[in-house]
Amino acid sequence: MKITIISFDNWGFNSHIVTALKKEGHCVYHINFNAFTYKYKTILYRYYNFFLKTIFKKNLKNIHYGKKILEKLRENNEIQDVILTVKGDFIDPKNILEFKKYTKKSIAYFNDSIYRCPKIKSVIPCFDEVYSFEKQDCKKYNLKFITNWIYPSEINSKQKTQYQIFNISSKDRRSPIISKITSILKEKKINYKIIVFDKGKKNNDPNIEYTSEQIPLTEVNEYMNNSQVLLDINRKGQKGLTFRVFESLSLEKKLITTNSDIKNYDFYNPNNILIINEKNIHIPLDFFKNEYVKIPQAILKRYLVENWINHVLKLK
Repeated sequence: MKITIISFDNWGFNSHIVTALKKEGHCVYHINFNAFTYKYKTILYRYYNFFLKTIFKKNLKNIHYGKKILEKLRENNEIQDVILTVKGDFIDPKNILEFKKYTKKSIAYFNDSIYRCPKIKSVIPCFDEVYSFEKQDCKKYNLKFITNWIYPSEINSKQKTQYQIFNISSKDRRSPIISKITSILKEKKINYKIIVFDKGKKNNDPNIEYTSEQIPLTEVNEYMNNSQVLLDINRKGQKGLTFRVFESLSLEKKLITTNSDIKNYDFYNPNNILIINEKNIHIPLDFFKNEYVKIPQAILKRYLVENWINHVLKLK
């Protein structure tokens, strides 16, 4: 099959979809529109964009992404069997509709909630099929449910554990909770490495390591391999499972999470997963003492990227 993946792949997760498809023998074209930079021509364009976003719910950056993607589709000059778009809410709806000129079927996947990213609503009608990792959005907007996926990652059994807890995230509304957790970890003398990606370089918490540079996924995997427990902080209004959950499954690492909905999944084991209440955070030291309980392969297999693409793209 001829398949194009269009994605804002800022962390590198979607490249695993491309690799898995190529391994199955498909002809795959990846348009990573994270690589398309946009700069305002003058300060007036910045004000104009503010006006567009406020009054007409348009965004010059999203229009730019759409035009550049269409240029790439024209350059490729082949009708695709499927175009899969990840984070389509970053693209102007008018441009998304034009994707259909270049494919037999246009599919979208969203691993953000509509509560957090309301622009998702405006692009849903532009696709033939829409998948989401958010159960409530699927129910309310008649979308198809699927989680994120487990991507291939090596377990380095020889590597000594250096950190008891590891987390990496972008600076956003979760930052106060992360700061609260790091204070508790320091008080309990729990060794941790917590990195926050912040373009503004405003290092306002001495207990957290800040970076303005995007850390490659390979390096993140090294940190995870070097840690006993992964920390997962879900966003407000979001119950969909982050990639941190699936990385913990892949690497056989314990998980501490604020997402209480995780207990409704078949891989949930309270020995491996500690659910904390962000308003009253309690991290018992006993959680670190018990060994990880392996999850049956039959369960893990359901979440592999290979099964994900077969389900969404209906390859088998």
